[in-house]
Amino acid sequence: MIDRTTIDRIMDAADIVEVVQDFVSLKKRGVNYIGCCPFHNEKTPSFIVSPAKGIYKCFGCGKSGNAVGFVMEHEQMTYPEALKYIARKYGIEVVEKELSPEEQQQNDDRESMRMLNEYAAKYFQNNLLNDPEGIAIGLSYFRERGFTDEAIKTFGLGYSLEKRDAFTEHALKNGYKLDFMTRTGLTIVNEETKRRYDRFFGRVMFPVYSISGQVIGFGGRILKTAEKTAKYVNSPESEIYNKSKTLYGLYQARTEIVRQKKCYLVEGYADVISLYMAGVHNVVASSGTSLTEDQIRIIHRLTDDITVLYDGDSAGIHASIRGIDMLLAQGLNVRVLLLPDGEDPDSFAKKYGSEKTIEYLNTHEEDFIRFKTRLSKTEADKDPLKRAAMITDIVRTISVIEDQIKQTVYLQECSKILEIDENTLYSELMKLRRKKIMDGKGPAGQSFPSKPEPKLPEPKQVPTATGNKEIGFLSKEHEIIRILLLYGNKEINNPLDHNRENPQRLKAAELMVALMLQGNITELRNKVNQQIFKEISDAVINGREISEKEFINSPDPAISSVAADACASSYELSKMWEKHGSVYYKEENKLGEIITDVYRKYLLEIRKDEKRQLSVELKEQMETGKKLKSELASLEANGNSEDEIEKLRSEATEIDNKNIEILKRINEITQEIKELSITQGRVTI
Repeated sequence: MIDRTTIDRIMDAADIVEVVQDFVSLKKRGVNYIGCCPFHNEKTPSFIVSPAKGIYKCFGCGKSGNAVGFVMEHEQMTYPEALKYIARKYGIEVVEKELSPEEQQQNDDRESMRMLNEYAAKYFQNNLLNDPEGIAIGLSYFRERGFTDEAIKTFGLGYSLEKRDAFTEHALKNGYKLDFMTRTGLTIVNEETKRRYDRFFGRVMFPVYSISGQVIGFGGRILKTAEKTAKYVNSPESEIYNKSKTLYGLYQARTEIVRQKKCYLVEGYADVISLYMAGVHNVVASSGTSLTEDQIRIIHRLTDDITVLYDGDSAGIHASIRGIDMLLAQGLNVRVLLLPDGEDPDSFAKKYGSEKTIEYLNTHEEDFIRFKTRLSKTEADKDPLKRAAMITDIVRTISVIEDQIKQTVYLQECSKILEIDENTLYSELMKLRRKKIMDGKGPAGQSFPSKPEPKLPEPKQVPTATGNKEIGFLSKEHEIIRILLLYGNKEINNPLDHNRENPQRLKAAELMVALMLQGNITELRNKVNQQIFKEISDAVINGREISEKEFINSPDPAISSVAADACASSYELSKMWEKHGSVYYKEENKLGEIITDVYRKYLLEIRKDEKRQLSVELKEQMETGKKLKSELASLEANGNSEDEIEKLRSEATEIDNKNIEILKRINEITQEIKELSITQGRVTI
């Protein structure tokens, strides 16, 4: 457990902009920052970060919260894990008490697997640096590759011993469970013989980190030549490792990618490390897999610009070039850098050193469309059929770009390079567009409806029994919580006081709580809203100030998210209004009317729901009364005993009396609904 004092220090130190910028590229807009949401796929930024309020809010998918909540949501961490991550970022020491067996048991599997991977990474690096076998084989290999001590430490490189079960036995002796070893892929168990052995024995190790720096998987390279043995072995997919959503080197590169607003993409582990040693710190690798949309989205959160480095051989270029359409379709600005023939990023960086490598990268990169056009032209110039196919292929690549201005510029450029009429290229582009619409295919081969349906954010915190009335309650409760958090401490004139010359002054929260008590509303429908409302009501009753920061920084992620959502604003008023002397009545200047109106709307919703429930109850009661009277008539006709008849008659009378009471209450509610309805529409918020 982390003590409250330490938590407060972490929350005070956490700068929401700095934390979010580790994962998302942000641009300043007014007093806030804006970027593309990391929680859903979007091309138009709707993700707002407010440094003043210490919150983030996406107006596309509805996610919101504070710095800790962001790390929890983005990295799928628990609350303590997210606190520790931010504490490390700001150099705050976190001292925890030793977990009891019961608390340890409560740790979920993902945490156990992460802990095991961290342990394994340290074990492998200790082998590399301190074990005689590791030094002789693993460290010697890295030294031959030119890897420095700093690079080995930065990337956590290690060595797995030749003994086939060395790691498994060592981990078991230190209390780690075999179940988690197999689920992370560190250990393999033969189902027939039940023999267990290390997946990576006899290999140098490359830990794979999440963007927040947790070890989520491994890559292992064998150093011996063997026909039937794979050169590289990687961790299998697990609860904490998804290869298609992971980029090697991203943890080490993320800050520099955001700072330089650019990312270099290479293929392998060694390429990343060698370029990093050469001073190119904004480089990541797809780790030998075909580039995926998830990987592209991760890069796009950090930057709009990407440069893909290709080996000098023609086969490598053509094998890799096919995946770049996906980058263009996601809206990235793609450039290409072709290395000299026979070189890869690893060998080039080692051969030419830092200064010449950086100079080469800065002077030889080329826009992807121009590169592809020039490359294809060279190969197809003397063959008319190849030339026609090349033109179609290039136009198909341009067609995946959604920005029409970019499309036009590229068509003009291709027209010059290929020496072909621009209208011909444009005509071909239109054909491809029409074909995609007819086939129901979007960019990069993705299906899409002819008229895309807007994806609306799912309502958050909606009770299980959803429906229009529940959503109606939720929206009005959101407004109540929003006003209480934003304006609870603000003094206003009491709109219920008819003394206009010297009206009573009270706080906005006092008015809201008083009205709710007056309407006998002591609980809100949604449990998170109710918890916030109860704490604010207690503060009002006890004369305490209301602090929205306390709710935004709540250790309960649900409360933090609701509070951040309530305090977020989707717009800022343009300075033009004030500049031109336009009259604008700010919300806070009409709080008395607004609070009264919000309260009446919520009370109206409650009364309507109460009437619905009473009407259902009345119908059921009337059905029961009808059955009783029918049974009573039958007993009287058959001459049953007076006791039985009297008992049924008493029950029927009781139901009739209850129905009268229900009808009376329904009439009272109907009148109240009528009066409340008359008051609606007078206040414009």
